[in-house]
Amino acid sequence: MRAIPEPALPEAVTSDTAAKPHYRGHRDRLRQRFLSRGPEALDDYELLELLLFSAFTQADVKPLAKELLAVCGTLWEVVSAPPAKLRKVSVCVTKPDGGQRRLTMTDTAIAAVTIVGAAALRMTRQQVLNRPVLSSWKTLLEYCEGSMAHEATEQFRLLFLDRKNVLIADEVQQRGTVDHTPVYPREVVKRALELGASALILVHNHPSGDPTPSRADIEMTKQIAAAAQALGLTVHDHLIIGRGKHASFRSMGLL
Repeated sequence: MRAIPEPALPEAVTSDTAAKPHYRGHRDRLRQRFLSRGPEALDDYELLELLLFSAFTQADVKPLAKELLAVCGTLWEVVSAPPAKLRKVSVCVTKPDGGQRRLTMTDTAIAAVTIVGAAALRMTRQQVLNRPVLSSWKTLLEYCEGSMAHEATEQFRLLFLDRKNVLIADEVQQRGTVDHTPVYPREVVKRALELGASALILVHNHPSGDPTPSRADIEMTKQIAAAAQALGLTVHDHLIIGRGKHASFRSMGLL
């Protein structure tokens, strides 16, 4: 009688054959989708995931990416947020062994995210600097909004133009509080003459998000326009930057 061999027992799972954490395959798929189909194929949180991969090599960063958007609001607000705000963002994520760990925005993660905002802002600035401003007004507005819309305090910016309305300088003259910035018409005009400018565009932000000009804004603009006119300088406009919107003194008939 022939002996029937017993069925082979399954091989023990070794560390080499053990299942990898689920986020490993997710990372590869996300990168390939980005490379093959472009950024339009990814949601905002997925773009943030790509940025966070280099900072967290052994963790599922999807919850952290979603939390960043929940805290900041939009993708742009995440990449342009101050480090102090990002440093407070943290979430609990599941480890490969089923345990929990807290994932917090480190300096490496903050740099990985905010460098994108810095690069985008610099490229937008390069698109308007040394070019005729009035023919690229939309790009100028995008630059001003990107630079100032999410500032926690007011800042007063001056855009200096030459005779052909080419932007020759962009400077923040004053920084103030959450609702006030001291502006001195004499200093504005003096700086324009130092740079050899022929015209100006005034820009300041309202941290409240509402770009409606205040009585003080209107009075200050009149003073600067009068001082500039006396020296042959033109004030083309005064822009107030809010969150997602702006006000133009020229369009409103205030200048």
